Amino acid sequence: MRIDILTLFPQFFLTPLQDAIFRRAKDKNLVSFNVYNIRDYTHDRHHVVDDYPFGGGAGMLLKPEPVFEALEDVLKDRFEDELPIPVILTTPQGQTFSQSLAYQLAQHKRIAILCGHYEGMDDRVREHLVTHEISIGDYVLSGGELPALVIADALVRLVPGVLGSEDSPVTDSHSDGLLEYPQFTRPADFRGWKVPEILLSGNHAKIAAWRREQSILKTASRRPDLLAKTSLTAEEKKLGSGLSLPQADADVNEQSK
Repeated sequence: MRIDILTLFPQFFLTPLQDAIFRRAKDKNLVSFNVYNIRDYTHDRHHVVDDYPFGGGAGMLLKPEPVFEALEDVLKDRFEDELPIPVILTTPQGQTFSQSLAYQLAQHKRIAILCGHYEGMDDRVREHLVTHEISIGDYVLSGGELPALVIADALVRLVPGVLGSEDSPVTDSHSDGLLEYPQFTRPADFRGWKVPEILLSGNHAKIAAWRREQSILKTASRRPDLLAKTSLTAEEKKLGSGLSLPQADADVNEQSK
């Protein structure tokens, strides 16, 4: 996979992309990262990238010219018969990032991420360049660099071979719509707090059933909204509704009375 990041602050990525999961992916030659400075595509002596919005209003907007030129230059080596390259704009107005969206994007061999800044970008960037507008949560950050790292991290760990275990991505929280089950390691008894006996039994079938049950209970307790979107058996739905019934199911049950 190749990830191209376009930003006003390329130095922001220097350290993060050299450590942890990013470094592992690069060392294995499974993922490459390219960071581009949008200011390099300006043509004035001061490298101006922003301007006041037409119609007035607070803040400044990124001008369309350097953004268009930057992205067109970055993507100029793509093949005509190549699948469209996702161009992601990090923006609080975008679709909320999720594990399912990460899986979709991870199917592509190349991704481009535009880091928003100031009050945003000229809307012609969104309309004519961007394929995905993504937000990492319902709050506002100073720029799109942190969201870009979050998105990149989520995608990189889904690239086959990056993680130490191929099972890791499919057992993570949200991979199947549920939060991950509780996990324990040695010692089996720490300060009187003991690991559940089932995990010491060696019975893999029972352990798998216990983990599934715990995932449902944890999700019902902490994120009941997720259960409404998850495929569950009738017995699993009863298990989850024992703690907290998702609003969608509650509405259906109320209407059926």
